[in-house]
Amino acid sequence: MTAPVFLVDSLADVRAGGTLLLDGPEGRHAVSVRRLRTGEEVVLTDGEGTGAHGTVAAVEGKDRLTVAVTALRAEEAPQPTITVVQALPKGDRGELAVETMTETGVDAIVPWPAARCVTQWKGERAAKALGKWRATAREAGKQSRRLTFPRVADPLTTKQVAALLADADFAAVLHEEGSTPLATAELPERGSIVLVVGPEGGVSPEELAAFAEAGARPYRLGTTVLRTSTAGTAATALLLGRTGRWS
Repeated sequence: MTAPVFLVDSLADVRAGGTLLLDGPEGRHAVSVRRLRTGEEVVLTDGEGTGAHGTVAAVEGKDRLTVAVTALRAEEAPQPTITVVQALPKGDRGELAVETMTETGVDAIVPWPAARCVTQWKGERAAKALGKWRATAREAGKQSRRLTFPRVADPLTTKQVAALLADADFAAVLHEEGSTPLATAELPERGSIVLVVGPEGGVSPEELAAFAEAGARPYRLGTTVLRTSTAGTAATALLLGRTGRWS
């Protein structure tokens, strides 16, 4: 198995041959949950693309361990980047969508309170729900051994989503009535890809019109209709394969 990944605030001052203390919640998870012992391999990341590879040099108590750093690695920014604008699903299916998209390899996730979303984030609920999405992305990033965790943006309005689509090098709305398969779309080698995943009730005609004006055409994934919580993951996997990021 590959070495487990733990999140740290910064690796700016870390060098190969040095040591790094892992404590707090991450240290507790490493010592008390994962039960890591001296000599085992670990990876520490800042979630921004840098990883410190090393071995456990010492374990102290229930929540502290010292890592002897053997190497540092910085990931290059992937090309093209993939952003999914995710309409708000019901219940905990939002966290499911974030989790599986993160494990698959999405670069950014944008919550979108579409007109036909049953769930709407307001007030304290909005802050709590967004916190859950971001925590899910962090945990899924560690679980999938990523060094760069996806950015979960603040929720955007339909007008703001349209502006995001207008700036993309390739923009698409996943729609069951789209005449063109996403599998045959002409994709850029570099730049940004932005996909819109609508709610269970579908993207409204007004939203489709706004997105079309921004340059986003409707595309379909296949012959079946996917739920909003799985469509983004399926589309991300397709694009990672087609762009060579999974090669």
